[in-house]
Amino acid sequence: MRTAEQEAVLRSVRKLVDFWQIEAHELGMDAPARQAVEVAPPVRVPKYRHPRTGDTWDGVGSQPEWLRLALTKEGYTVEELRVVPPTGIEPVSAP
Repeated sequence: MRTAEQEAVLRSVRKLVDFWQIEAHELGMDAPARQAVEVAPPVRVPKYRHPRTGDTWDGVGSQPEWLRLALTKEGYTVEELRVVPPTGIEPVSAP
């Protein structure tokens, strides 16, 4: 999906190409289109784990209900639920 700004630019380019009678080969457009490269999302390391249920949360997005209940109703502290990453592995932070 294109933005309104991209559409406006395309209209301008098309008008210029028509006005100056520019052909595609003059623009080097005869080369095959580039293929989009899919990038795998980063692996997120859990930052919090419930000791009994094993539920985890990586700290991205809304706080899950299990974590909220563990902290408010079950009496756990944040430190008790925090996962200590193995040495050499840095947790991925949100962009």
